Amino acid sequence: MGFSELLNSIGGLGTFQKVQTALLLLPWALLSSQNLLQNFTAAEPDHRCRLPPPDNRSGSGDLTGPGRPDRCLRYPRPQWQLLLPNASAEGLVTEGCLQGWVYDRTVFLSTIVTEWDLVCGKESMKSIAQSVYMAGLQVGAVVFGTLSDRFGRKTIMTWSALQMSLTGVCAAFVPTYASYCALRFLSGMALTGVCLTSHCLNVEWTPTQSHTLVNTVTAYYFTVGQLILPGAAYLIRDWRWLQFTLSVLFIVVFFYSRWLPESARWLLIHNKPQMAVKSLQRVARINGRAEEGEKITLEVRERERLCAHPVPGPRLPAPSSCKRSPAPLADTTPSPRVEPGFVCSFAYYGLAMDLEKFGLNVYWIQVLFAAVDVPGKLAAALGIFWFSRRFTLLIFQLLAGSMIIGSIFIPPGEPFRSTARSILALMGKGFLASAFTCLYQYTLELFPTEIRQMGMGAGFFSSRMGSLMAPFIYVVGSHVPILQPVLFGAAPLLSVFAVCFLFDTRNLPLPETVQEVEGRWKRKRGFNGEGLVEEMCF
Repeated sequence: MGFSELLNSIGGLGTFQKVQTALLLLPWALLSSQNLLQNFTAAEPDHRCRLPPPDNRSGSGDLTGPGRPDRCLRYPRPQWQLLLPNASAEGLVTEGCLQGWVYDRTVFLSTIVTEWDLVCGKESMKSIAQSVYMAGLQVGAVVFGTLSDRFGRKTIMTWSALQMSLTGVCAAFVPTYASYCALRFLSGMALTGVCLTSHCLNVEWTPTQSHTLVNTVTAYYFTVGQLILPGAAYLIRDWRWLQFTLSVLFIVVFFYSRWLPESARWLLIHNKPQMAVKSLQRVARINGRAEEGEKITLEVRERERLCAHPVPGPRLPAPSSCKRSPAPLADTTPSPRVEPGFVCSFAYYGLAMDLEKFGLNVYWIQVLFAAVDVPGKLAAALGIFWFSRRFTLLIFQLLAGSMIIGSIFIPPGEPFRSTARSILALMGKGFLASAFTCLYQYTLELFPTEIRQMGMGAGFFSSRMGSLMAPFIYVVGSHVPILQPVLFGAAPLLSVFAVCFLFDTRNLPLPETVQEVEGRWKRKRGFNGEGLVEEMCF
C-alpha cells in the first residue's frame, strides 16, 4: 500500500487535514504582508528642507501645489526678490538641507524614510533595506530547508515562528537603520522556515488527489495577506506599530505549532516507524477511522521486514521507512526548476514593491494588485487540474511577459495612456501569480520526501534571489526608465525554455526516495532500455 492510499484509508481529506490546513495557512497570509510591508513602512512622503532659525517652522505647508519648495535644496538666506513678478532664480546660490527635512504627515505619520531621512541621495537605502530582508528569505530557504529534512518539519516550524515573532517585534523599536536591517534579515530567515515547513506539512498529510486543492487554498491565503496589508496600514499610520502588529501574530503560530503532529512520511524515511504509527493512529481517530488506524501497525512492520531482509530479484524502490543517504540535490531532479522560480519572483516583486510609481492612492493600488491575483490563481488551479503542470506554467509565463513588454509600446502622456499601462502591469502581475501557484505545487511534487525540504529550499532560494535583485533594478531604472519593463517582461519569456525540460507530475504520487525520482527522470529521457521516448514539451 502506498502512503497516499494509506492516508485515504484513514480519512483522506478528513477533519484533521482540514483543521491542520486552516491553522497552517495563517503564516502564508503573514508572509505576503511582510514581503510587501515596505510599500507602507518605507513610503516617501512629500518633503522640503527645514528652514534655519528664526524661521524653523515644523509645519509642512503646501508641498504639492505650484511653487512648492524644492525637496533637496534651499537658499542660504531669504530671497525676497523672488516674490516680484517675472523674478528669476538663475545664478542664485543654493545648499543642501543642513537642518534636515520637514515631511508631509497627511498620509503617513512616520516611515523609515522620515525616521532616518532616507531622501535626497539616500533613496537607494530603501531598496537596500528591502533587499536585505529578501536576502534573509534566501538564506533561510537553504538553512531551514536543510535543517527541516534533518530534524523534522514540526521542530523547525516551531523554532522559526518563535524567531520571527521576536526579531519582527524588536525591529519595530530599534533606534538605528543598521540594526533595523539586521533584524529584518533575521525575520526573513525565520519567515522562510515557517512557510516552507507549514506548506510541506500540509502536503505530506494530504492524499495525492487533494494536492491541487491544498496548494490553491494556500496560494489564496497569500493573496489574503496582500489584502489585509493595506487595511492594516490605513488604520496604523505609524511604521513602528504596523511592524509590531504584523510580527507579534507569529507568537500565535509558535504556540499552536507545538501541538501539530510531525510528518509521518518524514518519520518513516528517518527510520522512526513507531512514532509514525502513533501519528497516523491519532489522525485516524480525529478523522473517525480509529479501526483503520489500528491496522497500520502491520503495514509498518512489513516495511521494516523488507528493509532488514530484501527480497531477491529486480531492484524495487526502497520502502519509505528505510534510512538512506540522499543523493546530491542536482542529481534528483532537473535543475531547470530554479530558473522559472527566479524569473517569476524577479518580475512579480519588481511590479509589486514600488506602488508609488503608479501615481495613485497607495492603499487602493495595493488592493488592486492583490485582487488581480484572485482570478489568476483560479485560472492556475483549473489549468493544473485539466492540463499538465508544465503546459500551464509555460502558458502563464508567456502571457505575463507579453503583458509587461506590451506596456513599453504605450507612450506616456495623457491620463488614459497611464491607465492603460497600469492595466497591463496589473494583468502581468496576475499571470505571474498564476505561474507562482503552478511552481509551488511543482516543487513539492518533484522532490522526494527524504530531501523535499532541501529541494523546496533550493527553489525558494532561487525565487528569493530574483526578489532580492528587483529593488536594485529600480535604482538603475531611475536613470534608464525603459530598463524596468524590458527586464521584468523579458525574464518570464526567456524562462519558458527552461520549463520545457521539466517532467510533468500530474496524477503521480509524491516520490518517497531519491531512487523513485531518478527512475522517473531516466524513463522520461529513455534510459531504461525499454524503448521509451522523451516526452514532448507540451
